[in-house]
Amino acid sequence: MNSGFIKVNNKNIFYKFINSEFFDNTDDVLIFLHEGLGSIGQWKEFPQKLSDNLKIPALVYDRYGYGKSDGLSESRTLNYLEEDAENFMPQIFNKLLKPNSKKILIGHSDGGSLAILYAAMFPNDTKAIITEAAHLFVEEITYNGVKKMYGIFYEKNLKKRFEKYHGENTVSMFHGWHDVWTNPNYFSWNIEKYLKLIQCPVLAIQGDKDEYGTLKQLESLKNNIKSPCQIEIIKDCGHIPHFEAEKEVKNIMTNFIMNL
Repeated sequence: MNSGFIKVNNKNIFYKFINSEFFDNTDDVLIFLHEGLGSIGQWKEFPQKLSDNLKIPALVYDRYGYGKSDGLSESRTLNYLEEDAENFMPQIFNKLLKPNSKKILIGHSDGGSLAILYAAMFPNDTKAIITEAAHLFVEEITYNGVKKMYGIFYEKNLKKRFEKYHGENTVSMFHGWHDVWTNPNYFSWNIEKYLKLIQCPVLAIQGDKDEYGTLKQLESLKNNIKSPCQIEIIKDCGHIPHFEAEKEVKNIMTNFIMNL
């Protein structure tokens, strides 16, 4: 596994490759996009296991403001996800991947929204996307779930647990997420218009007990994406299917990618 930093928009971005030797045998690459409070480390062993299963190399990286990447130097805008997909992701991929790489984006929560945005903005550059608990619009359950995290972060030791992954970025990382999603103006955020632009196969996964979104998110995906779209609802599962139902999710993803 090799890792390091690249400079993107004058920000240091930390990345890791998993099974980079597989690049000798395939142009496919799995790209893992973490959640709104996530990082490379918080994926745990899931990217390694999926990469091992498929014999496909994987790229994981800490987005700007997260993990070992540079911390936020400004407040996030209400379009921070769109800006990331348009201004950061292409540069990261251009610097780290071969020009003919066939990108399979695997995004959780905010990362799922990023996968959707990237596939819509760069349809010729995306082989497939897999979303887990992606957000297309803000619901009451989303707002309430995020708002509740403030007390958990400051009063129930979550801040200390996050410091293991985000270090000095921890507080700015949390507020960069929390303050946008609880901004009353963010209720108008909606990326459904991008769905019709997606041309690649899509696998969308969500737990039926997701604390941050209802199955309306999946319904919109199914109704608006014109390319093949496989929907998987995981029973008795919350917001993190790849942990809460790891074996099932790994098998679903493996089968989807093997049949591309």
